[in-house]
Amino acid sequence: MILAVCGKGGVGKTTVSAIGAKALAASGVKALIVDADPAAGLAMALGIEPKRTLNDVRKAIIEEVKAGRRDERDLAVSVDYLVAEALTERDNLAFLSIGRPEDVGCYCKVNVILKDAIEMLGGMFGATLIDAEAGIEQVNRKVMGAVDYVLLVSDTSAKAVRVAETIRDVSGRMIPDAGAGLLVNRVREPAEADRVESNTSLEVIGRVPEDDTVREFDAGQKSFFDLPECPASIAVEGTLTAAGFLS
Repeated sequence: MILAVCGKGGVGKTTVSAIGAKALAASGVKALIVDADPAAGLAMALGIEPKRTLNDVRKAIIEEVKAGRRDERDLAVSVDYLVAEALTERDNLAFLSIGRPEDVGCYCKVNVILKDAIEMLGGMFGATLIDAEAGIEQVNRKVMGAVDYVLLVSDTSAKAVRVAETIRDVSGRMIPDAGAGLLVNRVREPAEADRVESNTSLEVIGRVPEDDTVREFDAGQKSFFDLPECPASIAVEGTLTAAGFLS
C-alpha cells in the first residue's frame, strides 16, 4: 500500500510521517519512506543523512547525456539504477529524498523523476509512506498517481481544513481510486476537533492531541525513531491503522 501524507504547510505532516516511519520500523515490514518535500524535514526528523537525493539523480542524468555516455536506448536503465542507488537503508526501511533543486523556479523536473521513482519502487515494498510537499502541486501534477490512500493532515484552523478539502478535490480527480481521510492534529481539547468535524465534508479518521513529548523532540532535533510511546504516537498509529496502512 502506498500512502501519502498531505496538507497545508505547518500542520504537522512531517511529524505524522516520522511517527509512521517509526511504526513501520517496529513492524518489521519492508517499507519505503519518501521525503517528497524539498525542505527535507522528514530526513531531519528521523536523523537520516541521504547519501544521494533525486535531484542528485537528475543532475547525474543531465551530465551523462551531455557527456555522451548515455543515449535514449539505455537512459531508462540508467535512471532506474541511479534511483536505486539513491536509497538509504536502515534495517527494514529504505529512505528516499527528493532533495532541493538549485534551479530557479518550480520543481517540475525533479517531480517527474519522483513520480517515476514512486511507481517503480512502490511495488518492491510492503508499504510506502510519502511525506508530500505542502499544498496541491504534487497531487495536481500526478506525482502521487500510484497512491492508494491520501492522509490529509490539518490542525484545527479553518484555513488548514479548507486546504485539505482542496487537496481531496484535486486528488479525487487525479487518483479517483485512492481513499482519503482527515487527521486533525494538535488538538488541545475535544471541542476543537468536534468543531472541525461538524464543518467539513471530509471523513475524520483520527485526532492527535497536542503533545509535549513531540514538541520536545521537534525542538531538540531528536530522531523520531527514539520517540517513546506517547498520546500523539498512539493517535497517529491508530489513524494509520484506520486507513488500512498499519495492521
